[in-house]
Amino acid sequence: MRLKRPEGMNVVPFIDVMLVLLAIVLTISTFIAQGKIKVDLPSATSAIQQQDRLEALEISIDSDDKIYIKDAEVTIDELKEAVMRLKNSDEIIILGDKMSNFGRFIDVIDMLKAKGHENVQIVTKHEK
Repeated sequence: MRLKRPEGMNVVPFIDVMLVLLAIVLTISTFIAQGKIKVDLPSATSAIQQQDRLEALEISIDSDDKIYIKDAEVTIDELKEAVMRLKNSDEIIILGDKMSNFGRFIDVIDMLKAKGHENVQIVTKHEK
């Protein structure tokens, strides 16, 4: 006596693979969405709405006094090299965490001033 072969395709393994892939995609997308440097900006009543500027150099100082250019951590020497490569007319945006050391902020400002940069914005959040 011969056994009948089931007709059709068994989709259970396919569903298992798809669920694993979905879990991986959701996990990775969460990390990508949170990839920005966490900076708790100080509040100011005179703050104006920040506009996105793609060509501006963004320097961030986090609460641990680490310095970032865009999303990459840099040392003071690497920051100095990046600043020296800029033209004096290039726009620079500084985001400083309110819990960071004020001395680190002054180091960055002093470096920019020594190079002659005057197109610098200091970002704060608007206090209501």
